[in-house]
Amino acid sequence: MSTRNNGLIALLAGAAVGLGLGILFAPDKGSKTREKIKDGLDDLKDEVKTKFNSLEGEAKEKFSKSKDELKDTVEELLSNSSYKAEEAITFLEEKLAELKKQNAKLQK
Repeated sequence: MSTRNNGLIALLAGAAVGLGLGILFAPDKGSKTREKIKDGLDDLKDEVKTKFNSLEGEAKEKFSKSKDELKDTVEELLSNSSYKAEEAITFLEEKLAELKKQNAKLQK
């Protein structure tokens, strides 16, 4: 598990413990206690949703960056390969021209 997941689990556990202790020591009537529980759960739900959206955004951003970096790397490799291939072809053409000249001299 990542540190972020551990943090989220710790947050949820802390909220649950705090909610439980609040209920145990609450001097309010049952209806007020239920309202506090509902509000606490709504707050917790909002926190979890916010955290999830944040993690989702970070994951999408990292994936997008990785995808762009891979695309750039592939394009660079293809460009370098094309350049190297062109150099090899030029070298071979020059050698072929030299061999043709030498062969022509031998044919005379």
